[in-house]
Amino acid sequence: MKQILAIILFAFATPVISWSGDFNEAQKKAQKTHKLIVINFSGSDWCGPCIRTRKEILETKIFEDYASEHLVLVRADFPRQKKNQLAKDQVKRNETLADKYNQDGEFPLTLLVDENGKVLKKWEGFPNVTPQQFVDQINQTANASR
Repeated sequence: MKQILAIILFAFATPVISWSGDFNEAQKKAQKTHKLIVINFSGSDWCGPCIRTRKEILETKIFEDYASEHLVLVRADFPRQKKNQLAKDQVKRNETLADKYNQDGEFPLTLLVDENGKVLKKWEGFPNVTPQQFVDQINQTANASR
């Protein structure tokens, strides 16, 4: 019984973050909450630096704790393997977002944008920083843009 209670408490203590696949919805949420948006362009099944960025920065407790309070998250994934193909409407949304923010097709590309869609900071390739340094860069940029 104690183990079940511990699992339940842990589940509630862990921040829940979710990555949207719809920039327009994310932008509306950011405008309502006055949060910044992180957009991550990724090739989840073929791009080594994309996988590293996700595992070593974006899926860490440090980033997730920060993001749950301060950010709206959008992932535009471009998988190549047939088994990982996205729904056609999601592919269209990702392509539309890439046309606006990633015309050169860089992977990974992570952007920090304001609630109006203005790019505030760009990380091209693997951000060679610790998760804490990544969060600190977001904070510095956020504070400078106010």
